[in-house]
Amino acid sequence: MKLTRRKFSLIGAASLAGLPAAITPWFSVAEQSQNGDRIKNDFTNEVGITTSSLSGHLVARPGPGQFSMLELPRVMRDELDMRVIDLNTSSLASTDEAYLDQCREAAEKAGCVFTNLKMNQRDLDMNSLDEATRRKAIDIYKSSIDAASRLGCRWARPLPLPEMPDWRIHVASYQELAEYSARKNVEMLVENYGWMQGDPESVVKLVKAVGRNVAACPDTGNWNDNDIRYAALAKTFPSAVTCDFKARTLGPNGEHEAYDLRRCFEIGWTAGFRGPWCLEHANRDRRTLFRELALLRDSIREWTAAAAA
Repeated sequence: MKLTRRKFSLIGAASLAGLPAAITPWFSVAEQSQNGDRIKNDFTNEVGITTSSLSGHLVARPGPGQFSMLELPRVMRDELDMRVIDLNTSSLASTDEAYLDQCREAAEKAGCVFTNLKMNQRDLDMNSLDEATRRKAIDIYKSSIDAASRLGCRWARPLPLPEMPDWRIHVASYQELAEYSARKNVEMLVENYGWMQGDPESVVKLVKAVGRNVAACPDTGNWNDNDIRYAALAKTFPSAVTCDFKARTLGPNGEHEAYDLRRCFEIGWTAGFRGPWCLEHANRDRRTLFRELALLRDSIREWTAAAAA
């Protein structure tokens, strides 16, 4: 499949010097003006990728056929015809300010934008009954929020753990991160992962409990089974500001036996979600991966055109 190159214009994020006194939980900070009115989402109908899709290809020291974070925006523009990049902390070679500035400059030069930082550091527990353990996790997450802000990300997401947390501690920790990130013009996300995957209302309940500067990021693949998946997406998409559009094994023409990708899209569209749809799909072979990412990209663009007609 021949991928075309398009010229993109980078739409700058709105300046948010301050926050309104009260923020409606369902509205993204980045989607509100300072008087509380909702403003246009500049990622409408955008398709992007999560950098977890590029495992083995995106590396700190590239070998043949690989590329670094500084090269990724050019690859996005020239080879994948997309501009939205949803980051994973493991994709960053460093959190030094000079390096982060280089990454952001490379993105801006290519007409790309970093939207989200998935804070996937392992062995952190912001829900621990041990205060020292909890404080360590909170402090590391705050440092990552600083990095997200410097990169120009609109959102950041801590990693849910496998076991159900102490609800009181979990909500309090999320609220502390949400308060801190608001000062950095970053909004916290809740993604269905770990303990949340078996409860179709888990994301909605947590977003409501945290209450401000927080929104949903549904992952279409991270539900325990299809009995939960579609009902859960219908409950979660109304409060979503971004989406991990996950695909597992694809057939040669984009067939996906694990679950209905178009149905996942249509549930989001019906709920009013318009993007960004961030593709999460991996393949060890770069040529195959890019072909499959193009298939997914084009499918979402086609479905969007049909739904908007």
